[in-house]
Amino acid sequence: MAEYISETKIIAYPQERVFSAFSDLRKIEQIKEHLSEENKSINITYEKDSCIVDVSPVGNVRFVVTEREPDSRIKFEAEQLPFKLDLLVLLNSEKVEETSMQVIVNAELNPFLKPMVSRPLQDLLEKMASTLSSIPYNEINEIEESEDDQTVNVSGENAQETE
Repeated sequence: MAEYISETKIIAYPQERVFSAFSDLRKIEQIKEHLSEENKSINITYEKDSCIVDVSPVGNVRFVVTEREPDSRIKFEAEQLPFKLDLLVLLNSEKVEETSMQVIVNAELNPFLKPMVSRPLQDLLEKMASTLSSIPYNEINEIEESEDDQTVNVSGENAQETE
């Protein structure tokens, strides 16, 4: 299994606040206007425990939260890919108002695919870590639960309902 690790990023918010944003991925919709223009152009649909990313040329890839270790670790597994891939967000805090974060991808790549995707995957991982470290976590509020689980689409298209 190939492992790709981002640089460690420092986030200027407490570890609990950062982790809270991952307790319901729909919360990220609240801060989309703070994303860079490049990141706004990526079509991402958020659900409570998953997100769907339109990855060119692969198509839609769904990342499902499979583990949450309070305040320190969130694990996602990718679906709809021809190989196994998981993504791990690690949070650590040495200071009360700061969180260090690293993003790790583990992928089962065949020997022919690995040389072609290694560099783009590492670049994507670094971009993801930079984006996650620039989120204004203090502007993310709790989402009230309702009977319907609403899907939030970051591209600004109409929200869809799921059951």
